[in-house]
Amino acid sequence: MFYYLLAPFLTYNFILIAAAVVPALFLMIKVYRSDRLEAEDPAFLRVLVTRGILSSLLALFEERILSLILASIVPEGTTLYNVLLYFVVVAVSEESSKYIFLRRTTWKSPHFNCRYDGVVYAVFVSLGFALWENISYVLTFGLSTALVRAVTAIPGHACFGVFMGVFYGTAKKYDNLGRGGASAVTRVLALLFPVLLHGAYDYIASSQETSLGYYFIPFVAVLFIASFIIVSRSSKTDEYIG
Repeated sequence: MFYYLLAPFLTYNFILIAAAVVPALFLMIKVYRSDRLEAEDPAFLRVLVTRGILSSLLALFEERILSLILASIVPEGTTLYNVLLYFVVVAVSEESSKYIFLRRTTWKSPHFNCRYDGVVYAVFVSLGFALWENISYVLTFGLSTALVRAVTAIPGHACFGVFMGVFYGTAKKYDNLGRGGASAVTRVLALLFPVLLHGAYDYIASSQETSLGYYFIPFVAVLFIASFIIVSRSSKTDEYIG
């Protein structure tokens, strides 16, 4: 009797969670199958997904602290406030959290022996982040949120991961060649590019200016196309670096 009463609620939540999870899984499979030289260990990839989930918790803590600081020094609703909110509080917190867990988990790993591995690892961490974030959004706001995020936010996180990963893989290559300076520069770019793209994405999506809102769809389209090209070319030109 108890289960009968709860069954509709449990079924509805299962549908919501499935709607939140499936897009992330689809993108993970796409990136995984593009690994041309050497398929990654599924167990290691599962670890990266869990690291992405942990990074979302770290980012949440950072955002809370930085939001309080920002609100105390800049009037809310101003252009400066919104720029700092989306480019610093949100983008820096989220992308730096992903990068921290990405580097701690993969940089010295024996699995990291191909340049394209950087793309795979960064995307899996990013989608682990998006997976957990999406579940919380969907359980709070429902299926309509799942549909919107499935075609915007989740692929968006994957795209940020692609840009992070292509520089991260190159940084590892330079490091293995003993070019420490070039490796350091590309590691900075591995964080800088996702931060700028993430900040721009959130700023445009959240803007109250109608004229700026018109740029959102073209921006997302260019972001997705560029990421697809990067994945394709990185896969085709992959090389062993370890």
